[in-house]
Amino acid sequence: MRRSQQPAWKRHRAGACRIALAPLALCLLSAAAPWEGTLVIHVGNVRSAAGRVHADLCPERTFLKDGCGRSVEAPAVPGTTIVTIAGVPPGRYAVQLSHDENGNGRVDRGLFGIPKEGVGFSNDAPIRFGPPKFADAAIDVRPGSQTIDVRMRYFSGPSGPPAPR
Repeated sequence: MRRSQQPAWKRHRAGACRIALAPLALCLLSAAAPWEGTLVIHVGNVRSAAGRVHADLCPERTFLKDGCGRSVEAPAVPGTTIVTIAGVPPGRYAVQLSHDENGNGRVDRGLFGIPKEGVGFSNDAPIRFGPPKFADAAIDVRPGSQTIDVRMRYFSGPSGPPAPR
């Protein structure tokens, strides 16, 4: 029997059930969505107020690539600059940082590709004859807010902020 041939009371009851179940389905779907996290990065050893501190939050597949993931910037503050990345789905990421002192939007490099501006990685991952491995820089972002400390490293010029007098 086709729907149009059903008695009116049956058609009405089926429609009412669908309408009543729709809010329940929405509640169940929204409850299953993962909570997002906020990552607060305290970038230490920033040597000057020139330019901006740029941070990328990267999943493994795009680590060390330009525009690897979520990017944020903050004005550079000598000593410690705080950068916040909000709305991060829980997961495993690495943070890569740069101090763009001249404001050209990239890390300037010198002889043999050595950075002229500051760079840093989560977990203060070691930089030995090249960039670190993802495993050394990886952090787990959880729901809620968490804070990490990263030290900016400079390979040319002053290695950090001027000493207090």
